[in-house]
Amino acid sequence: MKTLQSITLLLATLSSGLVAGLMFTYACSVMPGFGRSSDRTLVEGMQNINRAIINPWFLIPFLGSLPLIATAVVLAWRGHGRPALPWILAGLALYVVAYLITQGINIPLNDRLDRAGDPARIADLAETRRNFEDRWVTWNIIRTLVHTAAFTCLAWALVVYTPARSSAAAPAADERPPAPAATAPR
Repeated sequence: MKTLQSITLLLATLSSGLVAGLMFTYACSVMPGFGRSSDRTLVEGMQNINRAIINPWFLIPFLGSLPLIATAVVLAWRGHGRPALPWILAGLALYVVAYLITQGINIPLNDRLDRAGDPARIADLAETRRNFEDRWVTWNIIRTLVHTAAFTCLAWALVVYTPARSSAAAPAADERPPAPAATAPR
């Protein structure tokens, strides 16, 4: 049970960290780069990115984090991870909030941008950009912070869980071998 708990919590932490890192990448480089680009470059680039991101390398951590974190909650509740449980629950709640932001705001904006069609045929690229960029960037920063907070809670849960798991295996102070005697310098 301890091994399953450890592996599940580790995978939940890693997958949520990958998602937080991806959102951070958009916030720190992708969108600022597009912000310096032409209207057509932003619209076409985001349309292409939004199509390309639908792949297993993204979807497995993005969609897989929720069941992994939920499983970590159940295993901590039923097993030896009680000290980590509040942190895992907080990580789950935060991940759900970030997921809902993505589903409720960012994806609909992406879909609307895609429905605008071929950038070469969009009558007013500047208007299309205005309807997308500021709101998308703002909510991406918010979800980045929330994903990062979820990852931080799960990482801390690992820290809290590890001593509880290994303390039973650690020898008592009186059972440890004595420290080596210091030798006088020659």
